Amino acid sequence: MERPLTEHIRQGTALTLKEYLKVGGYNGVQKALKSMAPTDITGLVKSSNLLGRGGAGFPTGLKWSFVPLGDGAPKQKYLICNADEMEPGTFKDRYLMEGNPHQLIAGMIITSFAIQADKAYIFLRWAYKKSELVLRNAIEEAYEAGYLGKNIMGTGFNLDLYIHTSAGRYICGEETALINSLEGKRAIPRAKPPFPAVSGLFGKPTVVNNVETLSWISHIVEKGVDWFKALSITGEGGTKLFGVSGRVKSPGLWELPLGIPMRQVIDEYAGGMSDGYRLRAVIPGGASTDFVPAEQLDVKMDYASLPPIGSRLGTATMIILDDQTCPVAFLHNIERFFALESCGWCTPCREGLPWVEKILLSIEQGTGREEDLEILRHHTKYLGPGNTFCAHAPGAMEPLQSGLKYFHDDFMRHINEKQCPWKKRN
Repeated sequence: MERPLTEHIRQGTALTLKEYLKVGGYNGVQKALKSMAPTDITGLVKSSNLLGRGGAGFPTGLKWSFVPLGDGAPKQKYLICNADEMEPGTFKDRYLMEGNPHQLIAGMIITSFAIQADKAYIFLRWAYKKSELVLRNAIEEAYEAGYLGKNIMGTGFNLDLYIHTSAGRYICGEETALINSLEGKRAIPRAKPPFPAVSGLFGKPTVVNNVETLSWISHIVEKGVDWFKALSITGEGGTKLFGVSGRVKSPGLWELPLGIPMRQVIDEYAGGMSDGYRLRAVIPGGASTDFVPAEQLDVKMDYASLPPIGSRLGTATMIILDDQTCPVAFLHNIERFFALESCGWCTPCREGLPWVEKILLSIEQGTGREEDLEILRHHTKYLGPGNTFCAHAPGAMEPLQSGLKYFHDDFMRHINEKQCPWKKRN
């Protein structure tokens, strides 16, 4: 099984430029800059069907194709790598940055060339101190070797790469809020259109891609579309970094083919449930995705297979709910996070999420009423897609709407017994 993104990553130390070059690093950069036109690169990525690995799954090449090129296009363009990684339960991008930073840099060089950007930024989560150190060292190496700066490899292409350390808000996962933050403004989403590919950072065409997405670019350019598509079990192409956290024997992160069954990831790679615990449900792609109940664990982990059963792949980092953890408390913890992280820009999100959090807390503490469940269902509808300024509140409603469906009896026990049954048990 090929694991292109992680095969050269070792525990504890990052690959140096010298080590990366020994395993073929920057071959894709040389091929792209010396023998391909920008539109050819975009077409190649488009044909590969590389879907964004940050959670939304939008086609990468299609996003690039929206950037205006040619004589009439703005000369200044930007590439931004979203390395904020604030999704609860998600820890994949840090692994890539700290293990093989040049893989990311190579992808950013090719992407910048494809959209004709001469400035690129890594928008980094404030808490990722080691990632920042590793990336700064790698960027310095790349400048010294002529892979960044003026006239890269004698091709006439220029690129400067900067690190911007984020102040740390979940809303910066929304690309226009990220752009506002990078400009020094309040991190709130922008109205769309115009989309960033036309008017983004400082009003110029801008592409925002995730760390894992950009780490693929050099591999696809070097080895081709057919190779990339053959890596997955389904037709979506490539591998994916899958994570598992919760009460399993071996929580962790693995690069596996897209389309691998959820059960296989949990049982074979995460070692199954810890002794004495039974799996009740899984949040498959970070905290903003719907629960998948235990009886549907054979679902394929890809972008097409999860929506028919009411969930999403998201970041593919699974959070396990076991039979000894209170699902109401579990949901309260999630919704409390989303309420605290609301940017406050639109009324439904600003007012609705704290209301949801308070209702869940009252149910958990034994003072809830049966009619509270209908109020919560009301929120899942009116904080859903199309009713808020961005996807923050709709994402927060995904675990709640599925939790109300799958754990109705648990909610009723809290209400009828006027206490949390799990606290009573302990």
